Amino acid sequence: MNTVAHAQQYLQILQEELLPAMGCTEPIAIALAAAKAREALGEIPDTVQLEVSGNIIKNVKSVIVPNTGGLKGLEAAAAAGIVAGRGELMLEVVSRITPEETSKIAEYLAGHAICVAPAGNGKIFYIKVTLSGGGHTAACEIVDAHTNITLLERDGKALPCGRTTCTTQPVETDRSVLTVQEIVDFADTVDPEALRPTVGRQIAYNTAISREGLSGRWGAAVGRTVLNIHGEDDLAARACAAAAAGSDARMSGCELPVVIVSGSGNQGMTASLPVVEYARAMDAPEELLLRAVALADLVTIHQKTPIGRLSAFCGAVSAGCGAAAGIAYLCGGRYDVIAHTIANTLAICSGMVCDGAKPSCAAKIASSVNAGILGYQMYLNGHHGFSGGEGIIKEGVESTIDSVGRLAREGMRGTDAEILDIMVGK
Repeated sequence: MNTVAHAQQYLQILQEELLPAMGCTEPIAIALAAAKAREALGEIPDTVQLEVSGNIIKNVKSVIVPNTGGLKGLEAAAAAGIVAGRGELMLEVVSRITPEETSKIAEYLAGHAICVAPAGNGKIFYIKVTLSGGGHTAACEIVDAHTNITLLERDGKALPCGRTTCTTQPVETDRSVLTVQEIVDFADTVDPEALRPTVGRQIAYNTAISREGLSGRWGAAVGRTVLNIHGEDDLAARACAAAAAGSDARMSGCELPVVIVSGSGNQGMTASLPVVEYARAMDAPEELLLRAVALADLVTIHQKTPIGRLSAFCGAVSAGCGAAAGIAYLCGGRYDVIAHTIANTLAICSGMVCDGAKPSCAAKIASSVNAGILGYQMYLNGHHGFSGGEGIIKEGVESTIDSVGRLAREGMRGTDAEILDIMVGK
C-alpha cells in the first residue's frame, strides 16, 4: 500500500502532465485555438487575426506542423486548425487530417491573409485567435498552459469551452507538494498498475517515435549521428540517441504522437527514453521501469514548476536531469544518490538557452542526457558532487532546484527578449 502523504496528488499530477500530443505543443495550441474558434464561428472564416506572446512566436517559427505537407510557422498552425482541426481532440487536434484536407490547408493559406500580431499584455504564454466570416466573429484564447482555454465566444457572447472550463488560471494539482525525498518514496511504494495508464502509454508512444527518428530520415539525424560516433554497444550513447531521435522526428513533422511532460513533447521524451534504454540493457522488470520513469517525470516537473512552461531556460536540462535521476533509481540508487545526481547535472548544464523549437533541440537533448549521466557517474566514482556555494549550487537539493528556478524565471527574462529579437531580425 502506498503510504506517501501526497501519493494521490502525485498520481493526479502525472495524469495532468502526461498527455498525448501530435506535433510540437506550441503550434498545436495555436491549431487548437483556431479549431475551437472555427467551430464557434460555424464556417471557414474570411479573415484571421492571431495574437501571440513572444515565447509562442519563438517556439512556433521553425517547426513543421504535422499533416500539413511540410508547412512551418504560426500561419500554418492556424490554417491547419481552421481548415481541418478537430478541437475535441485537444493536443491531438491535427491528428486526423486527411490527405484531401492537407491540400486544402495550402489552398487556404494561398487565398487568405492571416494577420499575426505580438500580444502586448506581458503574458509569457498567450494565444488568441479571432475569426470573421458570414457577418459574424468568433474568438478563442489560451493562456498559461496549452489547453487552458480562458475565452471562447461568438459575436461577443461567451460559449462553453467544451472539454475544458474557461478560467483565468489552469486548474491543476498543487505542484508545491513535490520534493525529491517524497518522489523517491512515492516511486518505491506506488502500485505500478496505477502508473500503467499514464507512464505505460508514455513509454509506448515515445519509444515508437524514437525508433522512427533513428531511421535517419528526420531533421539533422542527431540520434543516428550519436550512435555512428560512439557505437551501438555504448549504453550511455544509446540513451542519448534514443531521446534525441524522438526529437529529430517530432521537430520535423513526424505524424506519430508523443506523451508530453511539463507541456513539452521534447521533455516527455527526454525524461523517459534514456530510462527505457537502461532498463532494456538491464533486462529490468516492467514494474521497476514504470516506477523509474514516473520518478524521472516527477523530478522533471518538480524542477520546471518554479521556472514555468516557457522561458529562456532550455527545458531539456530539467528533463535530462530527470532522466538521470530515473536511471540512478533503476540501478538501485535512492535519495542520496538521486539528490547528488540532480545537483551535479544542474551544475554542469544549467546555462543552456531555449531559442525556440527546431531540429537543433535534438542536439540539446543529447547534451542534457549526457550531462545527467555524467552527474550520476561522478557519484558512482566517489566524487559525490559539487558543493553548496559553488556558483548556483546550494546546500541541499531543494535549495539548488529553487536557485535554478530563480535563475530561469527571473534572471533570464532579458535573455528571452534578446533571443526573440535576434530570431525575428531586430
